[in-house]
Amino acid sequence: MNNYTLVIHGGAGNIHPGMMDAALEKEYQLALQKALNEGYQVLEQKGAALDAVAAAVVALENNPLFNAGKGSVFTKKGLHEMDACIMNGADLQTGAVAGVRNIQNPILLAKEVMLHSGHVLLSGNGASEFAMSRGFAFMPDDYFYNKERYDQWVEIRDTDFYQLDHKDDNLKGTAPNPDYKFGTVGAVACDHLGHIAAGTSTGGMTNKRFGRIGDSPIVGAGTYANDATCAISCTGHGEYFLRAVVAHDIACLIEYKGLSLKEACQVVVLDKLKKMGGEGGLIAVNAAGDYEICFNSAGMYRAMKSSKGEELIAYYA
Repeated sequence: MNNYTLVIHGGAGNIHPGMMDAALEKEYQLALQKALNEGYQVLEQKGAALDAVAAAVVALENNPLFNAGKGSVFTKKGLHEMDACIMNGADLQTGAVAGVRNIQNPILLAKEVMLHSGHVLLSGNGASEFAMSRGFAFMPDDYFYNKERYDQWVEIRDTDFYQLDHKDDNLKGTAPNPDYKFGTVGAVACDHLGHIAAGTSTGGMTNKRFGRIGDSPIVGAGTYANDATCAISCTGHGEYFLRAVVAHDIACLIEYKGLSLKEACQVVVLDKLKKMGGEGGLIAVNAAGDYEICFNSAGMYRAMKSSKGEELIAYYA
């Protein structure tokens, strides 16, 4: 039987010791532990990597600490527009949604797109129509209301600023005091059969406009899985991850250059992406159950557990 592994993240950014009091740090620990448990029990019961990923991401989407699902940030118009993608490494099947509203768990809608739409990526009203046709419940706007996120939005809603999921004072157009609630959630898994999968979900940027879509729902940029190489979920400044096609670039370095999972992740995140000015990180796993967590920011909310007895919950570099 293959080693099985689950890795999750709750976003990378300017996360450093001292930014959270003991009570808040405990909240994050419990939130990450719950998501880890939800996904890992699927693997323990010999479930598929795809289902483990979905279960873990659902738990993160349901926690308002993270900028995804229930905790999604406000757009320029005071709405919540969410993106998600899930991919199965065994057959390269994938589904994604972008700019969806009032959906409790966008990752489950992305999975439904993969399984039942005949397409890969659905957006906006069309994605909502598909959700209705598949019997998805729509949550009221107040389900997504969070006072802290609302206050962050109010501070900048009358400006052209937007707030990222991480701090970067050199990024043109970002607010002087960026959002320190680091968003985007994701999971990667390898199951007992050696199949791998990846999933990512996000509420995007505070005060985003014009239907902005980041890297999370874009196959090969923020999310990718292929049993032959790796499964990856990214977090950070989406525009850079899109331009660098980060997730697929790592897979290509493994497939065509023969790099190890660790080497490929480091080349892209610590060298290529950093030289472009992109900040963030990713989680990765391969079909042997090996994993990597790589980021060029000050920290990253992350956790992992494997059948080899490894377990980790961490926030700082």
